Parts: sequence; structure tokens; C-alpha cells
Amino acid sequence: MYHHIKKLMYTVHVGTPDPRFGNMLLEQFGGANGELAAAMQYSIQGLNCEDPGLKDLLMDIGTEELSHLEIVGTLARMHLKPMKTGREAAEADPLVAIAGGGGVTLCNSMGNAWTADYLKITGELDVDLRSNIAAEARAKIVYERLINFCDDAGTKDALQFLMTREITHLKAFMAALESMGLDPLVIGKIPPTPGIVEQYYNDSTGTGEEGEIDARGPWNENTDVQYITSPAEPIAHATSQEVTEEIRKSASKSNSGSSKKSKSPRSR
Repeated sequence: MYHHIKKLMYTVHVGTPDPRFGNMLLEQFGGANGELAAAMQYSIQGLNCEDPGLKDLLMDIGTEELSHLEIVGTLARMHLKPMKTGREAAEADPLVAIAGGGGVTLCNSMGNAWTADYLKITGELDVDLRSNIAAEARAKIVYERLINFCDDAGTKDALQFLMTREITHLKAFMAALESMGLDPLVIGKIPPTPGIVEQYYNDSTGTGEEGEIDARGPWNENTDVQYITSPAEPIAHATSQEVTEEIRKSASKSNSGSSKKSKSPRSR
């Protein structure tokens, strides 16, 4: 059940409306990393979740994102208001002025309509939590950029609040993922093919005009990584017997781990 209270989660004040900035704000209203996408993604993940604790977490944060959507929408409406009557302001963005009447529309800052394609929902809770962590990080960066382009003190205060809550949610999702007690490199139930999973292909070779080189680092020179200098040459792959044995080991490990119950965090 949803219930709306006629009061913003964070009171907003706009001193001087800026229609161009209002258009920028639409990125967090109807954009790929915006508040509506986050609200729908977490809420639908919550509907699919069978763990009571993690379901509560997802529904708590998904619902809060709707409150954030209301804040962003209110800010955008206040900044876009001059487009309703001023031709000069309307000429700054005819799409918003004419198609949207100088108000908030469900699109991003480039005028692209919101789409459910933005949502990352796999039905695998650990995978979804990783997507949520990344989503919060991306949203934090968008708010940071909006703050950097904003000249209005009241708007900056509201954006600072919203940006901070992204980090709060990111930390909650990270704690939830950790509570599941899963090996971070174990995704799904079918193990990768041994002999191939350890191979790093040096597929971008040579020296670039801007100093690019065939770099080495922790990602391709650890002891468990086989660096393939020339991937185009024939590479030895695992036998079917090795693959079968790896699947057997993985299944045994999964069965032993399923008997352990992990505590689930609650975000309030």
C-alpha cells in the first residue's frame, strides 16, 4: 500500500529560476540513472524477493526513491516555470516549452522518453544487489555534476541531500550483499570452464598515439591469471572431464553453504 503525504521529504527553495538548469534536472527525473528508474528497479526486485529481510530493504529504499522523484520534479518545475510565459526562456528548450507546456515531462535532459529498458532486474538477488550498488554510484555522480553546474543556493542544498542519500543506499546494498555470505566471484550455479576462466587475452596490442601501451597490472599478472600475449594463436582448453569435476565441486560447495542462514540488514 502506498500513501502520499503532502509534504516533501526535503523542503526545496529556488531563488532564481533557470530554465536551462531545469532541463538538466530532468536527467534525474526521467533518465537512465534517475529516481523513477531506481524506484521501479528496487520495488520490482522487492516483489520478486523471497527473503523477508532483504525484501524489506528493497521496498524501503524503492519507496524512498519515489520521495526523491517528488523532490527532483518539484525543483525542475520551479526552474522551468519561466518557459510557460516567456518566449526567450521557451526558445532555450522548445521541446520542454511546447510539448511539455513548460512543465515536467517523463523524459531525460535530451528529451528521450523514460523506458523500462533502464531497469536491471535479473531475479538473482546477489546480481541485482550488485546492479543496485552501481546504480547508486552512477546517480551520485549525476547529482555531483548537477551541483557543479548549479548557481542557486537553495537548489544546491536539495541536490546535496539527494546526493548524500545515494551513498546511504549504496552502503545498505553493500551490507546486504555481504550478509548473503557468497563468494564474490561465484555468480549463478554453473561454474566457468577451468583453463579458460584464468586466461587474460591481450586483444589490444601495440603503442597508441597518446602513449597507450600493453599495460600489466593486478588484473592480468596475478598468480592465478594466465596472460595470453597473442590470443589469435591456438589456446588449450579444458577437457570435458575437467569441466564435469569442476561442476561437481561447485555443487558440493553450494549445498554445504545453503545450510547456513545469513542475517539480513534492514534499512530504515
